[in-house]
Amino acid sequence: MKASVSQQHLAHGLSMVSRAVSPRSTLPVLANVLVATDGEDRLRLSATNLELGITCWIPAQVQEEGSITVPARTFVDLIGALSAEQVQLSLNARTQTLNVRTGGSNTDIKGIDANEFPPMPVPDLSDGVELKVSDFREMIQQVAFAASAEEARPVLQGVMVTVNGNEISLAATDGFRISVRKSVVEHAPARPIAVIIPARALSELARIAADGEQTLVMAVPNGRGQVIFHTKDSELVSQLIEGNFPDYKVIIPRSFKTHTILTTAAFLKSCKQAEIIARESNNVVRLSIKPQDGQPGQVEISAQSEQTGSAEVQVDATIDGPMMSIAFNVRFLREVLDVIKTPSVALECNASNTPALIKPVGDEDFLHVIMPMHLG
Repeated sequence: MKASVSQQHLAHGLSMVSRAVSPRSTLPVLANVLVATDGEDRLRLSATNLELGITCWIPAQVQEEGSITVPARTFVDLIGALSAEQVQLSLNARTQTLNVRTGGSNTDIKGIDANEFPPMPVPDLSDGVELKVSDFREMIQQVAFAASAEEARPVLQGVMVTVNGNEISLAATDGFRISVRKSVVEHAPARPIAVIIPARALSELARIAADGEQTLVMAVPNGRGQVIFHTKDSELVSQLIEGNFPDYKVIIPRSFKTHTILTTAAFLKSCKQAEIIARESNNVVRLSIKPQDGQPGQVEISAQSEQTGSAEVQVDATIDGPMMSIAFNVRFLREVLDVIKTPSVALECNASNTPALIKPVGDEDFLHVIMPMHLG
């Protein structure tokens, strides 16, 4: 292999794929990045931990074909330390050594034969689902945060992705909250899709899908237990999660006694202020929803901690229904308000011990169910 590539392109490509490197694998090659020529004008970089694989293609001038895997950490740190100019890569196939030369710098990195690297699947994109990158990234951001981080129930670490006709929906829950986002696809797939994709894989996809790319294709090959997301310059492969996702639709409340509309920014700011105190006492904040005849109502957000003190913030609101007190985990409130794009947000409640609904005013495609905490 002999190739010339810009330091910026190489550093950017390595930052994309290195997140899939396995740091603690019994297979040494999984700690490496595959560097391979792919035609006359680009290099392929790949990394995998056998559950998640990321590939990207970067522009290059290729003089000789070839491939090798090199230790990811060494290669990433080296390229990051080089000056922003052309990097010359050449492979000594006999010693499996990659020479990296630029300016006055000359480094040899010992690698492992590319044949030992796990093969990445070649997707059949013909029956995949075409998605707009910007829309799908927003869907991921509004849902993936609600997935569980606990390994005890793997199915809750995933996002339920369903495509039925022209409707696509993403749903995630950790048992205390449910986030659901719907959208439409231009071309309905030949068969309905219902898969559980690890939330981490979707978060990585949102990170690597470039702003300049308009569309990506999601393919779910039959019987492989994998999902593949393909764009012009990158590809992400993830194992699917096996199991039965909870029937979240039965938990979503259908009617409410108290309907409150608040300014999203003001509600978020007050939650952040209350969280400073609440984080010392299990993150509990109490919302006192107080309607007032003939004038705007108020929502009082309060937190108490024996160690730190107390906090109380009042936010003007439009309230329809009776007065109510309800408590929530303030981190859960902050995280959902962070991903709501509309100026106003609705909070709908029935009682202090039943699930509440948070949704953007004017956007019917997103909803978030949040379980209350016990009011002492």
